[in-house]
Amino acid sequence: MANPFDLSGRTAVVTGANTGIGQSVALALAEAGASIVCVGRSSMEETEALVVRAGARFHSITADLGSIAPVKSIVSETISAFGSLDILVNNAGIIRRADAIDFTEEDWDAVIDTNLKTAFFLSQAAGRHMIGKGSGKIINIASLLSFQGGIRIPSYTASKSGLAGITRLLACEWAAKGVNVNAIAPGYFVTNNTAALRDDPDRSAAILARIPAGRWGAPAELGGAAVFLASAASDYVHGTVIPVDGGWLAR
Repeated sequence: MANPFDLSGRTAVVTGANTGIGQSVALALAEAGASIVCVGRSSMEETEALVVRAGARFHSITADLGSIAPVKSIVSETISAFGSLDILVNNAGIIRRADAIDFTEEDWDAVIDTNLKTAFFLSQAAGRHMIGKGSGKIINIASLLSFQGGIRIPSYTASKSGLAGITRLLACEWAAKGVNVNAIAPGYFVTNNTAALRDDPDRSAAILARIPAGRWGAPAELGGAAVFLASAASDYVHGTVIPVDGGWLAR
């Protein structure tokens, strides 16, 4: 039988893949056989070395995803480089922390624009290509804050709740057109975004006490869910948000 998780011959675009979750997802897709296009503002040399070592083709696109300006060129450059766009992973995101009573419009707009607006319009641009060829996989990186409120991160919570909603909406519109749209909701992982929490002894202890697995997640532990949602193994999976959270939501 053919391996339903094999991504050979597929091209995946992963945003924010210079480090952390995005890098780990890009590597997992590469190890499954996909060619990788990484998009972001920072150097992606480390990610390139890992992907090439895994035997996959690599291309990087430097772009500021704080606006939708680069969206069309990301799709066209990907197709020019590798001939197609089969998988899109909307991972790029930022976070701003402050009490809701003090939260600024600037911090609100910056997070919403990057985490939600650009993710939607990049999905739209990729979706046009995917619908045209009758197949494609879009994976949004959501959050536990797609399900819960959190504290001191109002725009992040709004963006990740919105991303879960957009995931379901696009699935409803595009499932019959051959495009799967799903999301992964990471729990508490060791990334740049969680550094402030891990450096706060009280907050870190409170978080660990709530996680049944008893530890923070490693970004590499998201790779399996990403490969599943990017592959033929998930062809009848539409509009779902899969938590990878060490059991947090089960508590």
